[in-house]
Amino acid sequence: MQPEILTAATTPEWLSTLTCVWMLLALTVAVALFFINAPYGRHNPGTWGPAVNARLGWILMESPAVVVPTVFFVGVRGWEMPVMGVFFLIWQIHYVYRGWIYPFCLSKASSPMPVLLMVCGMLFNTVNGSLLGAWLFIHPAIVDSRWLASWPFVAGGVLFGIGMAVNFDSSWRLLRLRRDNRAGYYIPRGGMFRWVSCPNYLGEIVEWLGWALLTWSPSGLAFAAWTIANLVPRSWAHHSWYRERFPEYPAKRKALVPGFF
Repeated sequence: MQPEILTAATTPEWLSTLTCVWMLLALTVAVALFFINAPYGRHNPGTWGPAVNARLGWILMESPAVVVPTVFFVGVRGWEMPVMGVFFLIWQIHYVYRGWIYPFCLSKASSPMPVLLMVCGMLFNTVNGSLLGAWLFIHPAIVDSRWLASWPFVAGGVLFGIGMAVNFDSSWRLLRLRRDNRAGYYIPRGGMFRWVSCPNYLGEIVEWLGWALLTWSPSGLAFAAWTIANLVPRSWAHHSWYRERFPEYPAKRKALVPGFF
């Protein structure tokens, strides 16, 4: 795909409109998710139609987040510009792991994923990846390599790194707990689980707030908004589920933010 074709298919005006609509949709989804739990994992009632193996569903759902930005990056020869190369590398570090490595760490006993949810996830990652590619590689606001020494990039990079570390550590604790206790669910402990029920979600939110800061882009802000819209209700649903299922659940443990929520 040539840069001219990519540029012709996107304009800053069109992208601005789409990004605003995308963020408004995130707000709508956030409200809905406080009333309807996304049907996967422990919240899957088994009534959302056909389902697919959890590992396969996860790979198919997340793959557009790896592939779509790569198409944009390669299309504009992004490796020739240091800023684009760094943005692309940071993004792919997260999503190659999330889409193509993490699924193989899931337990074979993981609940199947509804096909409808998988398709929705694929659509989301396609749109989100397209906005990222368009804003960062086709119509970039930042092309000067001096940006890599700026305070937003450094601060955002630190946040991204901290968030990723919390997310990875918490996810692995959950995976180990699941492997060691195949009969059912148990209270997770250690790490950030000392203070919140969903530190993996907290870490991911911090990650993408850092991403929005280090890229200083509309697509980064939109993705951070979507992450919050999806994971805040999800964390509350998990927290409520733990408290209902385990009478001995730590009373001082919050859902997502230590000491607050």
